Amino acid sequence: MRERGLSVDHTTVFRWVQRYAPEINRRMRPHLKMGGTSYRLDETYVKVGTGWKYLYRAVDSIGCTIEFMLSAKRDVSAAQRFFKKLMRADHRRLPFTIGTDKHASYPEAFATSVAEKVLPADCKLRRVKYLNNVIEQDHRAIKEVESDAVLPLLP
Repeated sequence: MRERGLSVDHTTVFRWVQRYAPEINRRMRPHLKMGGTSYRLDETYVKVGTGWKYLYRAVDSIGCTIEFMLSAKRDVSAAQRFFKKLMRADHRRLPFTIGTDKHASYPEAFATSVAEKVLPADCKLRRVKYLNNVIEQDHRAIKEVESDAVLPLLP
């Protein structure tokens, strides 16, 4: 804006984001590439505003982000909420496998989600340490952004 000679306050930009982000999201979703059928899930600890939150993320096998969620806790209910949010994403295919790390909350959340028919019955949970290398390496970029500046509140 400064390049164009306009003076805009940061709160004005934030209001624009709140107003126009849903419309941009609605128009953008049909053009997104469909995710693969093998998902990788992981969470990392990031600072949002003044507090620390868990950033749950799901990527497909080549590293394209499918969905993300911020949570105050890293427990079974947070994992279940993330599975529900993940299955509501418009640009995804039904997963055949979901790869996670060995965190204890995933098996219970996965079993409950399959029982509640949130996840397909033929989907398999794979808890292998090295399957998540794609998403673990992707966390580096998030951590670098975090070290430079605090992440803004995500809509």
